[in-house]
Amino acid sequence: MTNDPLFIVVALAVLVVFVILMVGIGTFAKGGEFNRKHANRIMRYRIGAQFFAVLLILGFVAYRQIGGQ
Repeated sequence: MTNDPLFIVVALAVLVVFVILMVGIGTFAKGGEFNRKHANRIMRYRIGAQFFAVLLILGFVAYRQIGGQ
């Protein structure tokens, strides 16, 4: 499964979501001007990346269900 290019793309998308989430949590914990200015934007990026990642995961599962090797 790890040799499947679609699996690698899905894993990278999940990793991007994780990184954006960690940046958001880090700025929230630190507080300050940067957090006030960019917190909503960072979380909107996370929502978009998470939506894309979920679509990729669903596509990967559907592809495997219909017999994709």
